Amino acid sequence: MSTNSSDSLSAAPNGVAMTYAIHPERDNIFRASAVSSEFLKAKKKCIIVKCTQCHTIMERPLKCAKCKSVWYCSKECQKKNWSKHKPTCHEDERSSGLLKLVQMITVNPVLMACLQIGVIFECGLLDNPRLGFDKPFLGTVHIAIEPSNVLNFGGLYVNATNIEEKLEGMVQVNGITAWQPGSRMQNPLSPMRLNMWCEARARCNAKGFAKDPVGLIEFTGHKSVEDSGNSMTAELHIPNIALAGVMTGEPFTFFTAMTDIQTKAPMSTATSLRFINSHIRADTQNQLGLRTEMTEKDKEVIRAAGRKEDSFPVRLLKEKMQREPIYANFLQLTQ
Repeated sequence: MSTNSSDSLSAAPNGVAMTYAIHPERDNIFRASAVSSEFLKAKKKCIIVKCTQCHTIMERPLKCAKCKSVWYCSKECQKKNWSKHKPTCHEDERSSGLLKLVQMITVNPVLMACLQIGVIFECGLLDNPRLGFDKPFLGTVHIAIEPSNVLNFGGLYVNATNIEEKLEGMVQVNGITAWQPGSRMQNPLSPMRLNMWCEARARCNAKGFAKDPVGLIEFTGHKSVEDSGNSMTAELHIPNIALAGVMTGEPFTFFTAMTDIQTKAPMSTATSLRFINSHIRADTQNQLGLRTEMTEKDKEVIRAAGRKEDSFPVRLLKEKMQREPIYANFLQLTQ
């Protein structure tokens, strides 16, 4: 697996000059590993959406007008579910909410393979052979939107005043966290999620995948520094061969744009996320369907990180910046 650094030269306010170099083979590396847009569009049509209340499979779901992250088959089901949904319902400025972006992630085999690697490590599947068989596991993927041009990221981070109002954004994965079965620090799985896992486990058994672990994957997006984010949950079938690949697999390969130095890093949650984020960043033509206009709330999380605020989405972003070299110079600006 290979990835890159990326862009050009610009001057930031406050007397700070920012340089963003592009590895000469970035586009070729992306094309060699990226899935075609035609494949993604065809697979997207196969995604099944169920009513949050009665779990009926729907072709034309009704979505919550506020968060746009839960769906219903009727207004009656929406009313019945409101008392449960209300505490976790947060306004989303995008017309499609998380749905469109999460769909494009889940139908992309390259990105999902990397997320599986991260979940395997983070949820401890290599250490506990019961997970995914007689015990569920759940990995939460924390996604965010940041500028597709890293110079604009830097401008937001140092709170520049000349940043354009409309910025093209792209999906980035800022972290993966694990729900630990039996942990005293975490609530048990909700009945709905537990039922989802039981059905997924039974379905995989019936299809001949009884030796493959099955769990859940949650995608959540924190739209501001104050809220806890909207989320969506899906089943996660991890082929047994993926576990074997993690134990014996080749390391990730990374290139430094300025020096063309190639480095290899063993598989881990951090390196899998770094690959995902670099892969999406290299998609300048939006072949993967993961670019969207940034909202003010997206921008505010980055500004808050530059101000050294301490909220959960800011901590996730700072952790990402610590593990990915492309942000090294920005961190120095606020130290």
